[in-house]
Amino acid sequence: MNRQNVYIAQTNCITPLGFTVESNVQAIESGTTGITHWDDTGLLPEPFFAARINNESLDNAFTQISSNTTYTRLEKMMLLALEPVIKASGVVLDAKTALILSTTKGNITLLNDGDEVPKGAYLQGLAKNIANFFGFTTQPIVVSNACVSGIMAVSVAKRLIQSGLYNNVFVVSGDEVSKFVLSGFNSFKAMSPQPCRPYSANRDGVSLGEAAAAALVTKNSEYTKAVVAGDGSINDANHISGPSRTGEGLVKSIESAFKEAGIESDAIDYISAHGTATPFNDEMEAIAFNRLGLNEVPVNSLKGYYGHTLGASGLLETVIGLETMAQNRLFKSLGYDEPGVSQPINVIANNQDKEVNYWLKTASGFGGCNTAVVFKKIN
Repeated sequence: MNRQNVYIAQTNCITPLGFTVESNVQAIESGTTGITHWDDTGLLPEPFFAARINNESLDNAFTQISSNTTYTRLEKMMLLALEPVIKASGVVLDAKTALILSTTKGNITLLNDGDEVPKGAYLQGLAKNIANFFGFTTQPIVVSNACVSGIMAVSVAKRLIQSGLYNNVFVVSGDEVSKFVLSGFNSFKAMSPQPCRPYSANRDGVSLGEAAAAALVTKNSEYTKAVVAGDGSINDANHISGPSRTGEGLVKSIESAFKEAGIESDAIDYISAHGTATPFNDEMEAIAFNRLGLNEVPVNSLKGYYGHTLGASGLLETVIGLETMAQNRLFKSLGYDEPGVSQPINVIANNQDKEVNYWLKTASGFGGCNTAVVFKKIN
């Protein structure tokens, strides 16, 4: 069955490395990481490494788009990410235009010991706050599926457009470093005592981070960055937190994306992987890529620059991946030094030029969720 092409257009991101796509790419090109050492007992009793956005810079930037002081820190991040995307697109926010918000924990910092839960603490309340700021006329949609949320939102947007329900879907993703998130990962003994090192033999856990990212998914091919050529999302239900040891869910997700895109593994020029720097995640991905014959395709993880930004990671890494395609420039997987997985994979150790016509974004998360999306260059 022939399906209508769906495209991804304007993009933006708000991260510790900058508040534009250009500033983020410049930082990545120079090998700059947003992960720094923190001694904040209000968040965690002991010092930790994380990538956090400067509050003063965030507040100053937000005053350029609103004088309203009632928005939460996460809402400011998301609004700043989405505002230039909507503005640049010229899309009318009518009944054929949707908003998808993706996050893992949302406004979790609003929760306290009181009996009353603020409306913004609910994910739908957060989504309505974002939608109302811009004047969306349709009910906002929430995608919250652990750490695949950001890239899954792109997949859901694509399918909504192919179904004919919408012509345009704005996607915004965000999560912040919070006491809840830090204490959770710390209880797993999963946090690295240094900036994370994906796929390295010397990796010893995850670094957490925060970011917001935004993009327009549309049926209009004008001014777009790429075709969203195929997607797949399979849950292998392996474990509440540990990934499948055989990579089963990721393998099937990628196979589904390839089938819809009408390509084989040899068409892929680059993989933007999940790469959390935990022992089990990186190993699982290496096994999955080998099972699919993708072991020689250049692959990187951006977690060395941003840390793990949870529900924002998939969309943030898509934004940077689209720049890789546009510039035909592969960025090194920061922190990688020597192979640390049992199956051979082609981790990008140095920035390099390479023609990228098809690239693959993958993500995996707690509960066995996996998502893969293939992007195709518009020639």
